[in-house]
Amino acid sequence: MAYSTERQKKESSLYKFHAIIKESIVTEEGPPTRYHLKPRTDSRDPSKPYIKVTFGERHTKKLHKTILLVGGTGTGKTTLIDVMINYMLGVQREDKVWFEITDDQSYYSQVHTQTRRITVYEFYLQESPIHLTIIDTPGYGDTHGVEKDKEIAESLLSLSKSAEGIHKIHAVCLVIKATQTRISERELYIFDAVQSLFGRDIAENIILVLTHSRGTIPKNILTAVKEAKIKCAVNQQNQPVYFLFDNCQTEPADETNEMLKQSWDLTFTEITGFFIFIENIKAKSLKITQGVLEKRKQLETNISDLQSLNQKIDTKQNELKQAQEAVEQNKKDAEENKNFEYEVDVVYIEKVDIDPTVASVATCCTVCEENCHYPGCWWIGAVWRCSMMKNNHCTVCTNKCHYSKHVKEAKIYERKTRTEKKTYKDLKNNYDVKIRKDESLVKKLEEELQKLEIEKIKLVFEAFHSVETLQMITLNTDSLLTLQHVDFLIEKMMEINEPEKARTLENIKKRAGEKKQRALEYLRYSIKK
Repeated sequence: MAYSTERQKKESSLYKFHAIIKESIVTEEGPPTRYHLKPRTDSRDPSKPYIKVTFGERHTKKLHKTILLVGGTGTGKTTLIDVMINYMLGVQREDKVWFEITDDQSYYSQVHTQTRRITVYEFYLQESPIHLTIIDTPGYGDTHGVEKDKEIAESLLSLSKSAEGIHKIHAVCLVIKATQTRISERELYIFDAVQSLFGRDIAENIILVLTHSRGTIPKNILTAVKEAKIKCAVNQQNQPVYFLFDNCQTEPADETNEMLKQSWDLTFTEITGFFIFIENIKAKSLKITQGVLEKRKQLETNISDLQSLNQKIDTKQNELKQAQEAVEQNKKDAEENKNFEYEVDVVYIEKVDIDPTVASVATCCTVCEENCHYPGCWWIGAVWRCSMMKNNHCTVCTNKCHYSKHVKEAKIYERKTRTEKKTYKDLKNNYDVKIRKDESLVKKLEEELQKLEIEKIKLVFEAFHSVETLQMITLNTDSLLTLQHVDFLIEKMMEINEPEKARTLENIKKRAGEKKQRALEYLRYSIKK
């Protein structure tokens, strides 16, 4: 009799989900029987900075919600996505079936692992009253390093700008294990990086999703979130809005195991509350996010240009010093216009390979011999589609060259130094022909140095303006992505005699506090690795 009842239940489930089971593959016999959905994917297009996975056909009259999932590797984002799908399909525990769309063995997941692109899941289920888009980010802060995290931000920017992309978002879900008692420096960096993507209007759309929960109130992790000053939506008691999920829905069904039943009930009670939340929350446009990311990219470019310019200034100062010493040591020969030799440090540009598993291709200018977009450039084929191009010209390289002068490959330019023998004749050929007879070689070198210093002042002010703008528009005013450059900018402000602006930057450091400083050390350590 019991066997007959079980058989009836199984047949009932097969009938209930007949259409979707027909479009699925059995991956494991149950109970619960696990089925893998067969979605459409455009992951074979390497020019896109994201992978799009679509299941079902969209109906424009249905409510459509978009969420962003962010969390470190191992937090349970994959299982969470599958929980959402089963909830939308109306799966009950007694159905003894489980549907999955996130399969590490699938083609798009293999590409995902290799390229670290974000994945956009689009679920257009007839059984659900709403359509859902989930933007799943690769694990922030893992062993692939900070440069890969920058590429995630670049991917989100490209996604928000593309015609078929995402232009508004309803919820940003910070995924954390409920069993944790503290926020680590790595996690603080992860959540800081996420909050640094958005404008100030997004705070009420950021929620905590606590996985691996047994249903108890996660006091420790909620306290840790508050202490870390992670901005998120709060309830009427001024407590962070959170939802609890267990991760054992695929474990073998056992009617006598009360804990498994409680786990299922907890997860599906919470997922109901989660969907009520996103159905009622107002979407936020990603226009401000685009502005934040553009300004942050500009700051990165300013800092990179400043560091490169510093090398040029150091080289020019060294050249001036060596030329002065050579002329002084060979004063008699110089006065008599005789040739003599001396050693000098020479800077040269060399193109070197980059590891494509660590960073994507670079956009480089062959005229200026500069790296215009590195890291983070996804447009492998068409140079003109690089985000650094505007009106067919580069916005980064010194001469703002036409895109046709640029190349995309797994190589970048590096400045290197070697010692060479020079002659007094070389000096005269390099400089005397460019100046009037009554001007000295040293004076010419000093003039060139002065031009570099003027360019330096311009770049320092541009970088400071970027920091000020980010302070005004971003949700995360003391972002680690900004803090990592503050010491360098303070030093440059003092060099150009701007103590007031240096103090403004010092105040940003103080406001960040000790926890941010420890997370900053994690960030710097990751960059060195």
